[in-house]
Amino acid sequence: MNWKVIFQLSLLGLIMAVATVSLIPFNFEPFFWLAIFAICAYFIARVCTRKHFLHGFFLSVFNSVWIASVHYLFYNTYASHHPQIVNMVVNIYPQNSPKLAMLVMSLLLGAVSGLIQGAFSFIASKFIKSGASNLA
Repeated sequence: MNWKVIFQLSLLGLIMAVATVSLIPFNFEPFFWLAIFAICAYFIARVCTRKHFLHGFFLSVFNSVWIASVHYLFYNTYASHHPQIVNMVVNIYPQNSPKLAMLVMSLLLGAVSGLIQGAFSFIASKFIKSGASNLA
């Protein structure tokens, strides 16, 4: 596993996490994630020589930690800009505090998005020749 590449690409997830706090509305967020998935899949296919799916999966796990952390730390701002998300999470996990429920939900979505990023990375590896160079 190339943990350096995974960490470097996860910084896009950190940028996205900060941007979603108040800049990017919920209905546009999937388009940004689609672009990030495609960019990351390209670099994983280009830099990594094997285990493309796992690189993509672990990248999304790292991203979910960034997202969960940023949304937890800036919960009040995030909640004020995304009330529909807070309501959805509270409906799913009514027994928990909304802040804790958002944290759990972010990590669960990270695993699901890991499957998607992994698939993108695997498919990209079939079309893009690995340069086996470092992403630095």
